[in-house]
Amino acid sequence: MRSPVPVMCSMALIVSFGLGAGAWSPPAGAQASAGASAAAGAEQPSQIIESVAQTFLKDLDANRAAYQKDPKLLRGAVDRDVLPYFDVQFAARLVLGRYWRTATPQQRQQFVDAFESSMFTNYGSALLGFQSNRLRVQPTRVASDATDAIVRTVIRRDDGSTVQVNFALRKTAQGWKAWDVIVEGVSYIKSFRDDFGSEIEQQGLDAVIQRLERGEKPPQIAAPAAGRS
Repeated sequence: MRSPVPVMCSMALIVSFGLGAGAWSPPAGAQASAGASAAAGAEQPSQIIESVAQTFLKDLDANRAAYQKDPKLLRGAVDRDVLPYFDVQFAARLVLGRYWRTATPQQRQQFVDAFESSMFTNYGSALLGFQSNRLRVQPTRVASDATDAIVRTVIRRDDGSTVQVNFALRKTAQGWKAWDVIVEGVSYIKSFRDDFGSEIEQQGLDAVIQRLERGEKPPQIAAPAAGRS
């Protein structure tokens, strides 16, 4: 199952925080990263965010020209280096809320596929202009028995101003995984859930799926995410 990456969309660093349905497993090329994720339970959440971001950005710096020519290669890098570190099932369930429980397995998969396509269409090209020296991860220490954490990062824009981007993480059996991104106080999970909720109530889940297939996104997150790295 392939999953969208709204985490990196928000900061033009990751195309999305992973959203998925059902049990998720990384693509064939991501087994090594997944193994590293499984061992990440002993690491601090901020160390994981720093490591994932720098691994991805190093690859981006080295292959920027190739990714500009072929977006599929960029998507492969996101799948390999980023997605194993996001709790895709948890995020998806929160976005749909009570509608997740009433959705059919087919609707859940259609939602995931449509969301993925929408996110990469809207934000994939923004990644190509992101430079590794624009990101600063603020060290965060949590207790050994903690199950939730917030990692704060700062993104520097072209004009020198900064944007606060916080990652929400939870401890899973495979280690710490991110499930939400909060940009300048705006949660992607909450934005999509609020936006989708009323439309699902009035028109049904299929209408939201069709809307995503057209590449639309909630107005609350359009401004912070689009080309503001």
